[in-house]
Amino acid sequence: MENYSVMHWSSLLHKGEEVLNVAKPIVPNLKHPGLLSQQLSGVQISTMVVKENLMVAGGFQGELICKYLNQSGAAFCTKLTTDDNAITNAVDVYNNPSGAMRVMAANNDAKIRIFDAETFASINRYSFNWSVNNTSVSPDGKLLAVLGDSVECLIVDAQSGKVTNSLKGHLDYSFASAWHPDGHILATGNQDTSCRLWDIRNLSKSLAILKGRMGAIRGVKFTSDGRFLAIAEPADFVHIFDTKLGYVNCQEIDIFGEIAGISFSPDTEALFVGVADRTYGSLLAYNRRRYNQYLDSML
Repeated sequence: MENYSVMHWSSLLHKGEEVLNVAKPIVPNLKHPGLLSQQLSGVQISTMVVKENLMVAGGFQGELICKYLNQSGAAFCTKLTTDDNAITNAVDVYNNPSGAMRVMAANNDAKIRIFDAETFASINRYSFNWSVNNTSVSPDGKLLAVLGDSVECLIVDAQSGKVTNSLKGHLDYSFASAWHPDGHILATGNQDTSCRLWDIRNLSKSLAILKGRMGAIRGVKFTSDGRFLAIAEPADFVHIFDTKLGYVNCQEIDIFGEIAGISFSPDTEALFVGVADRTYGSLLAYNRRRYNQYLDSML
């Protein structure tokens, strides 16, 4: 995000281009009977995700915007709820067990809504007892981690919405989660300044507790090969753990400013950190250091 624009930054060309301007009225392009789509304007983006050709964003007034990156305008947009406290806290794009792509939106109104990523038809809606701050779907599309204004985190059947397990150990509310690509380990970030690791095969207690330096853990990401786990605090610190060495070795990145989000590149070679500070707002790119630089040399 840059002001009211969603920007696409090319790390190869070192330039950015506007993908969507949310200050202007957003008129959905996709129209077919029964589609609960509506025009939006003055949207403040609260969360965003990109998968393949689809960008999905949520807003502070319960908005949901879906846009194909190779098409102008938004394909689908709507207000998920008229609830007074209706922030769309998290959005996710994932594949269900049969391979169909789905859009998931977690909202402060204690509901999760699931849409078909092609037609944007509403498929499911799951209700909980507290505001849902974050969701993440297991790599096989079968399990759903649900985190929010509770000390417990829930494991839910992604197809039915039925709660299958409750994770106990955190001392405060949770805000972030991520699955290891092998599907066995779930990482959860919490206001208690810790990130807990859970082995999905034995959920009686957490596998490990990774501590931050000062603040809540607001961002959690694994590399696509599962080798590294990055956790971000609200400001100043990002911690990177080596999963192959039992999450013991950690590199700390010390920056200045509020952290808007973190993301690894798909090839695991870069880590991007968004800084939301009014003065130092920027996108920081860190390259993975390897000890075989001779491969880059010309003979």
